[in-house]
Amino acid sequence: MAPAPWDEVPSQNTLFVLITGGNSGIGFGIGERLINEYLTTRSLSSHLVVIPTTRSVKKSQETIDALRKHTKEFAATSEALRARGGRSYDPKQTTRRVHILSVQLDLCSLPAIRRAADQLVSGTVGSPSNDGDFASLVDVRIPRLDSVIFNAGMGGWYGLDWSKVFHNIFTKGLISATTWPTFKGAVGGRVITPIPGAKGDDTPQMGEVFCANVFGHYVFAQRLVPLLSRPANSTLPPGRIIWETSVEPEWESFSLDDFEAVQTTAAYESTKRLTDILALTSTLPASRPYVDQYLAQSPPTGSAPPRIYLVHPGVVQTTLFPLNAFMYFWYTVVLYVVRWLGSPWHPITAYNGACAPAWLALQEQGWLDGARAGRVKWGTATDLWGACRVKKTEVEGWGWEGAVEEMRALKQDQKLKGRRPGAVDVTAERLVQFKELGAKCWRRMEELRVEWEGRVDAMEGKKK
Repeated sequence: MAPAPWDEVPSQNTLFVLITGGNSGIGFGIGERLINEYLTTRSLSSHLVVIPTTRSVKKSQETIDALRKHTKEFAATSEALRARGGRSYDPKQTTRRVHILSVQLDLCSLPAIRRAADQLVSGTVGSPSNDGDFASLVDVRIPRLDSVIFNAGMGGWYGLDWSKVFHNIFTKGLISATTWPTFKGAVGGRVITPIPGAKGDDTPQMGEVFCANVFGHYVFAQRLVPLLSRPANSTLPPGRIIWETSVEPEWESFSLDDFEAVQTTAAYESTKRLTDILALTSTLPASRPYVDQYLAQSPPTGSAPPRIYLVHPGVVQTTLFPLNAFMYFWYTVVLYVVRWLGSPWHPITAYNGACAPAWLALQEQGWLDGARAGRVKWGTATDLWGACRVKKTEVEGWGWEGAVEEMRALKQDQKLKGRRPGAVDVTAERLVQFKELGAKCWRRMEELRVEWEGRVDAMEGKKK
């Protein structure tokens, strides 16, 4: 194990952030935005460690190279950094405080998830560099994680359902049609075997989109708890598990009877609704027994467990939705038109969409605690010209903050802008149902985790 550049830096002046799916789209945008905002807001001696996960060594190296290139360009051109550094500002002193590492993670393979987590918790990682602008990292340990941003996933779509495209536009209007679309074509019944190599007709399977979007991350986070927890006497804030969801899901998107989103043709929306439910109910009394079990270390250490937060990037044009180049161009044009028509949920670019996730990773813990941030779905919003901000988002059955609010207060706080047409005000009865559903979902997730971890243990035991 080699010494790391951050070993001699006070813990308060370092930040370690892991981003799943960090090689492209919103994940890469989060990496870029974290670098920019960290460097312009933290002390000139602070160090940032960004750990994007990818599915291959090749993609990891490409991502490291791309983020280093971005860092060099930002350090050389940022007027804010030059103003902070004064006349003696040297971009190299800035770039050498940014460290990019990567691990390989396949969220549809439970053994691969276990290997990635074990590497981070007990092993070493590295990213050698021949570029003097960056520190060369060889076999370094990750002492902790301050935030993990669960961005990776899959949509499960095959393209557009043209019969619904025009129906959406003419019946709901262009803004609603592109914010809460129902024209994305998908088929049900997509399943995988999350233990590659398992054989036999009785080999258990799991919903593919569910595994990629929810369960894989869920298992990964539980195995990272040692890095996300803090000793009782620590002055550092607890780690943050930041689930990235979508602006789209509604009450009907998810059903307990189709928990793994196998039967539905809207598996993406189902898994994002489940993500909303899990994150927003994680601190409630009915869910706590399952959450405490999930976040506990074995053996018990008395450490403070990580906090769970919820975020969405707004509507962003990425390759997650399969469109050819011609359609991609025109769909992007439509998204800009919708933003100019007044939609607050269309940041469009990956860098803009990264506003809320990056903000949540960088925000002071005291502010988050005071705002009861774990009870809010934080979204990236934008104005007509693309200037981004963070905005509270309504969740059907939960409202904006898990409470019944008066219309006057909603208008005063400007929460109603961007509300889904036809949305129903949350009631006390609906809140009770949401909370009960949350406890049931947490219980089911823990049952699945224990069940599948046991299967992986058995498989690895046979190999030994």
